[in-house]
Amino acid sequence: MTYVDRTLICVDCGVEFIHSADDQQYYADKGFSSDPKRCVSCRASRRAARDGGYDARDLGGPRGYETAGAAREYFAVLCSECGNQAQVPFKPRMDRPVYCSDCFRKIRPE
Repeated sequence: MTYVDRTLICVDCGVEFIHSADDQQYYADKGFSSDPKRCVSCRASRRAARDGGYDARDLGGPRGYETAGAAREYFAVLCSECGNQAQVPFKPRMDRPVYCSDCFRKIRPE
């Protein structure tokens, strides 16, 4: 069967969205018989609400434990060894060197 892109309207926000031919093929392969009723962002919102707001990207605590849904903050730095730009999950102090992940592995091997 040949599929063509179709424009649908989201039942939640009323925004038009495209149900692409590839998505239609995917739906058919999965055995879904109806078109999606919600746009991608509304589906993601409903999924997050249904799952209790859990999102793997929100893991920001020590060793990956969740800290009340707070996202980890990263700081842009220049590596003290190679000079490349890097991002670190802690606020750097000026009296200590900061390394990119590659240089850190060289300096402090497992």
